[in-house]
Amino acid sequence: MREENRYCTEKILLPWKSEVTLVRSSLAMLFLIILCITAFLSTRLIDSSSIAGNFQQKSILPRIPFYKYTHPAGKKLHRSRTEFRLNCALANVTKTCPTNYYPSKYSSQDFYEKSEAVAQQPQCPEYFRWIHEDLLPWRKTGITPEMVEAAKDKNAAFRLVIVNGTAYVETYKHSFQTRDIFTQWGILQLLRRHPGRLPDLDLIFTCGDRPNIVQEYYPSANAKAPPPIFSYDGDDATFDIVFPDWSFWGWPEINIKPWEPLSKDLKEANERRKWMDREPLAFWKGNPHVSPKRMDLLRCNLSDEHDWNLRIYAQDWHREQKEGFKNSDLASQCKHRYKIYIEGIGWSVSEKYILACDSFTLIVKQHYYDFFTRSLMPLQHYWPIRDDTMCRSIKFAVDWGNSHQQEAQAIGRAASRFIQEELNMKYVYDYMYHLLAEYGKLLTYKPTVPRQAVELCSESMACPAEGLIKKYMMDSFAAGPSGVPPCTMPPPYDPATLRSVLQRKEISIEQVQKWEKQYWKTQR
Repeated sequence: MREENRYCTEKILLPWKSEVTLVRSSLAMLFLIILCITAFLSTRLIDSSSIAGNFQQKSILPRIPFYKYTHPAGKKLHRSRTEFRLNCALANVTKTCPTNYYPSKYSSQDFYEKSEAVAQQPQCPEYFRWIHEDLLPWRKTGITPEMVEAAKDKNAAFRLVIVNGTAYVETYKHSFQTRDIFTQWGILQLLRRHPGRLPDLDLIFTCGDRPNIVQEYYPSANAKAPPPIFSYDGDDATFDIVFPDWSFWGWPEINIKPWEPLSKDLKEANERRKWMDREPLAFWKGNPHVSPKRMDLLRCNLSDEHDWNLRIYAQDWHREQKEGFKNSDLASQCKHRYKIYIEGIGWSVSEKYILACDSFTLIVKQHYYDFFTRSLMPLQHYWPIRDDTMCRSIKFAVDWGNSHQQEAQAIGRAASRFIQEELNMKYVYDYMYHLLAEYGKLLTYKPTVPRQAVELCSESMACPAEGLIKKYMMDSFAAGPSGVPPCTMPPPYDPATLRSVLQRKEISIEQVQKWEKQYWKTQR
């Protein structure tokens, strides 16, 4: 731009030798001035599209290079170089989404050098097979408009409709903190990664801690299918469709980063402190007041009478917030050989952070599951802890680990490897994609935009945001279409295989309980 201005200025100041030359030069000068002004304004307009609100008074999104990707077979795929910055210039003024800025459709030819690469993607992780199980209640009936309308009365937080690649949201009630906001943000990033690949959708979400659709109200003998609702967790007595929770894109209220940068922090923490150099004790830190089970855990802390090999620290989030979260950094908590996971009101988002620590994870008997935990196996990824004799069970687990150090380390590393490799953000987006695509196949109607819904886009969410909300949105922003297609969806479980998986879990848990019983027989 400076070179253009200097070129224009030099042309303007050239001397003229004659009247004719003066006229010609004047016309040329006027033409060049117009060109310079046009170039200047064009450049300013391009620059202004990358400015968002007052976030550090800088471009909110630097140029993000796409990661290199090598196909498992060794073939390098050429990833898309197309990037789309947030267009906040219009969003800040009109509070609307920019039109014709981001593509609503992208063909596979735009992604890859050879289209057959799409069919050669590696198979998705094992936990993707649970998608088929979660959608099983609607396989025969399909999903009708009446079913979706009925889901609104089941503690629904918002309705999200996708029509021709554009998202619209209708809010029903306020969600706790920013759960709904970051759930919607995650879906928008999925649409940016795979524009035009999802069908039209009509989705109802709840943002609570527990599932809602009780199975006993919809017996199999009844032709009536349950209302489809997306939740963060489920259990064996409900029909909720399990969806990745908001924390994968950040939890600003308690200073938890988006999963992609946080998982890297946890991996680096593991490398700094090896398992043998860690405290040979179990560790838990959290809010004990959200469930009776956690209050029971407090009784296992060190006392004058007992040492159950466990150190418990109650987390006061209000105090942490006032003190700048200096004592709640998750990566700094990977310093014990053993870490405990215990549910709160429902399931807890802390499970992935605990499993990623390379520690020998002790999981207190679970009632709820999220989208990936159903593929975790006892004695392979974690050690099961009884909830009726919790203190004794934890002490035995720690003593067993300290006397079987190689086995304990192997279990901890298997869990950490599972989290780092099979729960990276690509697979989180792939899970969302396959779940929504399979759900879309069940719709018996073409979704339409609800009368009270508003268009949703990254600009309408991120541009007016402030503080950590804006920062975490920027840290998890999808700059453009993904250069890699979703992984290949695995087939559903056949009845025999599913039964075998569940039996394997039961046998492993029973084996640990037998060991524990024998251990306490030898103790005073």
